[in-house]
Amino acid sequence: MNARELKERRDKRKDQRNQKNAALKHKNCPFCEDKTFFVDYRDTKRLSKFTSEQGRILTRRTSGVCALHQRQLVNAIKHARHLAMLTFVSDMTR
Repeated sequence: MNARELKERRDKRKDQRNQKNAALKHKNCPFCEDKTFFVDYRDTKRLSKFTSEQGRILTRRTSGVCALHQRQLVNAIKHARHLAMLTFVSDMTR
């Protein structure tokens, strides 16, 4: 391989990395945007957006929620499940 081919290969890798970084855009916390101080366990419609089809709670990375609201969100979902406001598992996976 000559120097020209090596430079082309390096440039190609750089372009691929830049495309990957562009896809990993920072998501804003929906609770911070609404300026809510705490996550309400009674708001089941909003809580269900942060659970997967299997009933798992989405991670911070996936949902884009900040650390403070993620901790509150997990507790609110667990509280709502305990009071039978949310299902533990969706009907499709049973």
